[in-house]
Amino acid sequence: MSEFPTLAGQLLVAMPQLDDPDFENTVTLVCEHTEEGAMGVTINRPMELTHGEVFSGMDGFDDVPAEELDRRKHREPVLNGGPVSPERGFILHADAGDYEATLRVSDDIYLSMSRDAMTAMYRSGGPSGGVMILGYAGWDAEQLESEILANSWLTVPATRRLVFATPYEARWDHATKALGVTRAQLSGPAGHA
Repeated sequence: MSEFPTLAGQLLVAMPQLDDPDFENTVTLVCEHTEEGAMGVTINRPMELTHGEVFSGMDGFDDVPAEELDRRKHREPVLNGGPVSPERGFILHADAGDYEATLRVSDDIYLSMSRDAMTAMYRSGGPSGGVMILGYAGWDAEQLESEILANSWLTVPATRRLVFATPYEARWDHATKALGVTRAQLSGPAGHA
């Protein structure tokens, strides 16, 4: 029996002809991919909402002394991770940490879904590279594979630099450049050989 060819740890780069407002010009990190389906978070759609604004609306996050807060991190935007469960929060980070519910996406990319990761983000800036994400993208069994075959997505391995250090607005271009192509080259009709 062969092992399932997972796309976890890959970036999905939306092709210019992808006609879905939820994914137009997006770069989405595949966090989990099994025979039952896939789950990912979009990493290039900052919201007008900041980390601090999210924290201010959560119970138990208003009693921490000011000197324990990372004010710089509180001003950073939250990312729109996708159309599914937009009220659900995640922390995408570059170190494993010791959090209750953490998914290892790759050797240096992790996704946490627990309150202790949020608390670490609130108090001290949290895990290395940490960014808050609301919502996610989900695919049923074989749906993602079908979309790739239909030329909706390109795949490129996720790197720590692209996921955490590249400006949000440059991530789509950087991901396609990693494949050796440009937006102009992708704008024409696509096909399979």
